[in-house]
Amino acid sequence: MPQQDRATLLPLPPVDRAQQVISALADYIQGAGLKPGDRLPAERELMAALAVGRSTVREVLSHFQALGVVEARKGSGTYLLRAISGATIHMPLALDTEHLRDALLQTLEVRRGIEAEAGMVAARRRTDTDLVNIEAKLDEMERVHLAKGTSGPEDLAFHLAIYDATHNPLFRQLLEQMREAFERFWEKPFDRPDFARRSFPFHRTLFNAIAAQDADAARQETLKILAIVEEDIKEMSR
Repeated sequence: MPQQDRATLLPLPPVDRAQQVISALADYIQGAGLKPGDRLPAERELMAALAVGRSTVREVLSHFQALGVVEARKGSGTYLLRAISGATIHMPLALDTEHLRDALLQTLEVRRGIEAEAGMVAARRRTDTDLVNIEAKLDEMERVHLAKGTSGPEDLAFHLAIYDATHNPLFRQLLEQMREAFERFWEKPFDRPDFARRSFPFHRTLFNAIAAQDADAARQETLKILAIVEEDIKEMSR
């Protein structure tokens, strides 16, 4: 039996219906194995399965559309645009990647506070296993960077490993909401292979600070990396 046939939607108790429908629908999408491009159940199906009114269903679908998670196609139905995990508390952000410079600077403003704090927390809480994982990601980043002159996806993996070392899942969840903009960006960074190259050495010093459990140094090294990224975004996108 297909995985989608095994997934079910169950009636909800009468408490904060819209938020419950958001969670229930996210769980259903994950459990049914729906992928971008797949059609969601019709409004009537959702109303009957969840025992909620049409207005609640439409409110939730409008919320998903505003987040860029689903798309309503006239005469056809509602289709999934991005994967959703019911195990997380967030929905992916819809960033304006058509205006890449502004989107990157906006995400950088948010990242600066989160990443500086994450570096400090990781330095305090990291385990020996975390260090092995972070260094493995760093080694791969350095290998690719030396071979190609750039290492965007590997750079992201390195920072995600640091977030994991905080042992606070909210750090990683927040960064993953901004991942798409950066993944698209790293495919072709302003047609400049040297983008943020000056930040390359500070990734090793950031790792050293975390390994030494020096929270203040980890914060400073993180801020050095992000300062260079900001400078290059402004300079190379003119």
